[in-house]
Amino acid sequence: MCRNIRTLYNFDPPATEEEIRAASLQYVRKISGFNQPSRANEEAFELAIEEVASASAKLLDRLITSAPAKDREVEAAKRRARAAERFATA
Repeated sequence: MCRNIRTLYNFDPPATEEEIRAASLQYVRKISGFNQPSRANEEAFELAIEEVASASAKLLDRLITSAPAKDREVEAAKRRARAAERFATA
């Protein structure tokens, strides 16, 4: 599950609310052990996602770096190349 969580900091353009929420969902799924919560746990699950997303957005807004912003397309190409090498069949 957590493999889907990508670094969201220092990209141009910056991470969107949707990307932050998607990462938060994956995090809450991982730590709760639920892919989909029961009705009894649904409210707590959704609240946790919102709180993690809020904390993540605050963190991303407050971080400081002197490094140049990374290009999303270049980084995605690097990930695809690593995956192709890693999962290539012999």
